[in-house]
Amino acid sequence: MSRVLLIELSATIRHIQKNVLIKAGYDVDVASDFEAGLEQLRQGTEDGRDFDAAVIGWPVQTSPEINELFVLLEKKADAGLALLILAGKAVPAILDWIDARPNAAFLCWSDYKKSADTLAALHIAVGGALGDQVTAAIQPVQILFVDDSPTVRFKFRKLLRANGYYAETAASAMEGFEKALNSTFDIAIIDYFMPGATGDVLCRQLRDNPQTTGITSAIITGTYLDYAIKDALEAGAVECMFKNESEGLFLARVDAMSRHIRTRKSIEKERKRLGGILRSVGEGVYGVDAEGRISFTNPACMRMLGFGPDDRVIGESAHQLFHYADEHGVAVAQEECFLLQAFVAGESIQSEETVFWHKSGTPMPVECTVYPLTIEGKREGSVVAFRDISERKLREEELRWQAGHDALTKLCNRRNFEEQLMQEVERLKRSNEDSALLFIDLDRFKYVNDSAGHAAGDRLLVEIAQRLTSRLRHTDILARLGGDEFAIILRNVRKERVQRVADEYRKMLEQYMFVYDGRQYKVNGSIGIALMNRDTQSAEEVLANADIACNIAKGEGRNQIHLFIPDDDGNQDVDVDLGWSARLQNALENDHLVLHAQPVIPVTSIPRELVSGSVESVYERLLPSLPQASHFNELLLRLDDPVLGLTYPGTFLPAAERFNMMGKIDYWVVSTGLKKLALMQRDGYAGTFSINLSAETITSSHVIDDIEALITQLGIDSGRVVFEITEAAAVSDLIAANELISRLSVLGCRFALDDFGSGFSSFSHLKHLSVDFIKIDGAYVRGAATDSADRAIISSITDVAHSLGKRTIAEHVEDADTFRFMVESGVDYVQGYFISKPMALPRVVADPDHKADTDLIARS
Repeated sequence: MSRVLLIELSATIRHIQKNVLIKAGYDVDVASDFEAGLEQLRQGTEDGRDFDAAVIGWPVQTSPEINELFVLLEKKADAGLALLILAGKAVPAILDWIDARPNAAFLCWSDYKKSADTLAALHIAVGGALGDQVTAAIQPVQILFVDDSPTVRFKFRKLLRANGYYAETAASAMEGFEKALNSTFDIAIIDYFMPGATGDVLCRQLRDNPQTTGITSAIITGTYLDYAIKDALEAGAVECMFKNESEGLFLARVDAMSRHIRTRKSIEKERKRLGGILRSVGEGVYGVDAEGRISFTNPACMRMLGFGPDDRVIGESAHQLFHYADEHGVAVAQEECFLLQAFVAGESIQSEETVFWHKSGTPMPVECTVYPLTIEGKREGSVVAFRDISERKLREEELRWQAGHDALTKLCNRRNFEEQLMQEVERLKRSNEDSALLFIDLDRFKYVNDSAGHAAGDRLLVEIAQRLTSRLRHTDILARLGGDEFAIILRNVRKERVQRVADEYRKMLEQYMFVYDGRQYKVNGSIGIALMNRDTQSAEEVLANADIACNIAKGEGRNQIHLFIPDDDGNQDVDVDLGWSARLQNALENDHLVLHAQPVIPVTSIPRELVSGSVESVYERLLPSLPQASHFNELLLRLDDPVLGLTYPGTFLPAAERFNMMGKIDYWVVSTGLKKLALMQRDGYAGTFSINLSAETITSSHVIDDIEALITQLGIDSGRVVFEITEAAAVSDLIAANELISRLSVLGCRFALDDFGSGFSSFSHLKHLSVDFIKIDGAYVRGAATDSADRAIISSITDVAHSLGKRTIAEHVEDADTFRFMVESGVDYVQGYFISKPMALPRVVADPDHKADTDLIARS
């Protein structure tokens, strides 16, 4: 807000004038005498809050204070202080003083209501700034009045200023032109007859000079002469005025020119505003006429298409300039160009993807929208807004690639491979060629994965993928089907050569030595071969045959190749599965199943100094001081086979599922675990067993009956029992899962949801499953140290779980970096080889004196 100092001796005038200024939006300081006014003017300078203007009643007599005040006012003219003098009438002394001081004006007391407008004319903005900061709403029209007569100059300057105009004067055409060059004027009113040069000369100078061409010129003269008026109009004057006409008529002419100027300024201001918006828009924008010729562009359009400020684009055909071809560079005829057709027809287009061509000749994918341009009901062309979607296209391509490739090895994944296999089968039906499918299963991968950790297993898979890739022909396709299984499509290969190619891959694996953490591991592979030709029925048949052949190769001692023979191998595969069935039945009857355990530790219980220690020492060093109430252990099922030795569940559980034996195995784990818990509780143990149940058990009501009976018969504390179900199993039958949870929760048992995040609707299911723990899918945990997407997913799961009052467990924590991220993301528990390898059950339980509350999660 502009600050004004009002100095007036009359209390009445002071009161009235103050109200007028306050209503106009000014901040008014009042002084009732000149001495006080002088002090306030000085004080304003000293405290940094200088006045923007002063309104002063002209003194009727002088004094030292008054003289000092007016000297200060003259000095402050250079600082921009505007001055308005009020008096009962105009006297020469007042007018001379005002004429000599810049930015000053005079008003009679009777015209006090015009004081706010006069201040506006002196460049005081209501918003509180001088000069250029005056707002357009109150900025006065600025007039240059040129006349060689001092009396005339004074008369018309007074008249103009009294009516709200800002007026300056000049005594000659030369002085007028110089002032026009050095100041900003809207109107020049010029006397025609002046010594040195007539008014039409100045009109012509103002019109022809780029700096002054915007000034509206008018001629004023004392006599009516046709030639003078004609000369003036031809020189650029828009009005002819007469000195002897009434003031009202003179002001009406000035007002008419002022309205035109204000309208022009308003249009220019709006044009600049729209131009500023257009320039600031990040998207490319250009206009075209109905024939598709460019009428305007914004800077973003020029920049995105590679054009510089000197490049001519206005008037050029947009089609010929940058959308003349498709993404492959094939020319698009004008009659086939959908943009050009929209321009011609005046049609709108919403978010259409196409290609624009950069000036350098490179294609740029864009998304464009076309708006028909209509002005006063007449179609004037179209406006096109477009944005570069190159990054989005790259992301889409990356997502498509990720959907068809394995994240770890970067090979084709199973879905992609099955599509490729289907295409190959269809191709062979139209050909006389033969192809083959190699199904490769690593023989000792699970040993490496379980003994050296999942990080070692991941590195092994990457190195195997690289070695297999190195032997491929450009027509072959290699994929990781999952786990330690790979597959290769050998296109157009002779039948007699297939087995030799397969054996070359086998030998490559046999000769490979995997080295990790200073230890060497021998890894072999079993390879099943299935032939394809025009008689092959389906991709599913080929994949099943190769899988059977691979199982037979494993059964023949591993590190073998086997070619599927339809008449013999179909039955042999059944025999292999039957062998596992008998072996599992024998294990159940003769107690060949055993439980190992792996700790699950709360992140808050692990001192940071242990994180930098050796992997093997973290749990061992932590256990003696770890409160039993703070951590878990996960029980891991093993088969201690008399012939095969210690065998991991990934080897025998698929056969158990095929022969519907999971219910029996689950019950063995439950009964064995609960009996062990009962014994330990009698010795004062306060730990918890959490037992993993399969999908078959979840849907079996009689198994649930048996579990209820066991808990009751053994007399254990059921609050120390947690049952763990996988997300996939729970989601496949929510009704059965909720019935299981409901029935066993009544006894006090708790539940955990395993492999969370593997499904597409994970979060929505949390509302319908009353579980206590969320175990984050290990696929995300393993990649957390290097993959931002995995980290984001883990953080989201943790946040949602906590918001629902559930705790989270991160399995497969294999290194310090992964552990640190779990701490940062707020995960509650961590588990993996970085903490401890699986071990025999007695080793995970501390001395009873420590009262360990060890939660034992049994996984089958």
